[in-house]
Amino acid sequence: MDDRGFDLATITKFVDHATSALSDAREEMDALNVYPVPDGDTGTNMFLTVSAAREALLQATAAGTADLPTAMAAFSRGALLGARGNSGVILSQMLRAIASRLAEVGPDERYAEVFARSLDEATRASYAAVGTPVEGTMLTVGKAASDAALDAVRDPSASTTDVLARASDAAREALAKTPTQLQALADAGVVDAGGRGICVVYEAAETALTGRRPIASPRHTPHIPIPLPAGDLQPGGPAYEVMYLLDAEDEAIDPLKTTLGGLGDSLVVVGGDGLWNVHVHVDDVGAAIEAGIVAGRPHRVRVTHFAEQIAEAGQRTSARTGRRIVAVAAGRGLAQLFDEAGAVVVLGAPGRRPSTGMLLEAIESCGAAEVILLPNDPDSVRVAEIAARTAEESGDVRVAVIPSQAQVQGLAAVAVHEPGRSFDQDLLHMTATARHARHGAVTIAAKQAITMAGPCEPGDVLGVIEGDFALVGGELYAVATGIIDRLVGGGGEMITLVAGEDGRDLAARCEQYVESTYPTVDAVVYDGGQERYPLLLAVE
Repeated sequence: MDDRGFDLATITKFVDHATSALSDAREEMDALNVYPVPDGDTGTNMFLTVSAAREALLQATAAGTADLPTAMAAFSRGALLGARGNSGVILSQMLRAIASRLAEVGPDERYAEVFARSLDEATRASYAAVGTPVEGTMLTVGKAASDAALDAVRDPSASTTDVLARASDAAREALAKTPTQLQALADAGVVDAGGRGICVVYEAAETALTGRRPIASPRHTPHIPIPLPAGDLQPGGPAYEVMYLLDAEDEAIDPLKTTLGGLGDSLVVVGGDGLWNVHVHVDDVGAAIEAGIVAGRPHRVRVTHFAEQIAEAGQRTSARTGRRIVAVAAGRGLAQLFDEAGAVVVLGAPGRRPSTGMLLEAIESCGAAEVILLPNDPDSVRVAEIAARTAEESGDVRVAVIPSQAQVQGLAAVAVHEPGRSFDQDLLHMTATARHARHGAVTIAAKQAITMAGPCEPGDVLGVIEGDFALVGGELYAVATGIIDRLVGGGGEMITLVAGEDGRDLAARCEQYVESTYPTVDAVVYDGGQERYPLLLAVE
């Protein structure tokens, strides 16, 4: 890659790396969380915010037709809608500012300079969003990074990679100094949790841009466990966190900030173009919501009583029992098959893949103490992992994801599910069975392309094996039998054929082909009803 820097492919890699890195650092950051209130959720909130942005980006680019501005708009909106907590809302504003600037890079602009300016705009936007900015927080770490980027870009030979490396180094240095700037951090013997998250995000950007993992900032842990008060989390401080989305005109925001600033603290308002995310700590919840009503239309209102949150975390006992499977099904027939196997079904298909929230709702509503997730689609595996980690935050459910890449792998896994086994043993058997199920598919090309099997035109029949194009032809039956030959040629005792919404006759003909050509191989046919794929196949 030249110094054009963050193209759409690299941005997608960045979001993947950032989601994984924040997931890995989540518990560490939660443990560091002492400011503005020690509610132990900074890492979780930043992780969920980036996860929401990632999910929106993947949905926007799923069809392969989105340009950079469209993708960045979806990413920004996802970050805004999914922002959680004080740190998540600030992070969403930083990401939105960066994405907005990168989406407008002109052909004659020097990319390294544009990138440095985008970081500076992110800093300015984050400070403007906070009612009363405090140094020694993620704001300080972000500013140190953007200042270093602007300094680096003064060298006309500096590349985007050089700028990012300087920014990342500066962020780590600023993080180490946060206890000297904020007494609450010094008293607890920790660095700022949100600042740590900023360092994680910069390191993920370095990995995406260079392909190399930078020297990560050191893990930070409190010298002693941070005590959580039984009452309000700050002596004399507000007792409630109030968050809501707000539909409002831009001119209504400054008066809103003034009103909310007089009601409490930790005020952050981010957004634009008529949609805002509002966060504030107050004692008078009703007044905070009424201020939103005066400004516009508040919705998705979320209120957290800090003392109750901590008490529930310490006293929570689980009423959940048993084990359930949550499976993503790509068609009504497949949904019925998973349902008959005892799974909780979440419908999803290419272009309509399930969100983290949909999977999380299925996990929480099933009432099981142990849950096994079957995403059954390569693009849904990460979403499933996010949902699993989020569900486990409650501490009363154990969730594992089998990274099934295809519907037929999921069917193979549920076929060997045995609730009488231990959780680990059941998971092991199901995972091994899913992995050993060689899978294929038959679909129709929607556009002209160059595939691993050669060029294709719209309307051509494509045969897929293990996610890669293996055959290009003009007739469904010929391509389907070609895929069968390749799958069965590797050995196997049973082939599963899943007919799509227009593939019943094709599946029946393929069953006859297997019976006549491979008499020692059993063929099982299901009516899956899936879109875009007239036939799905698996050999075990």
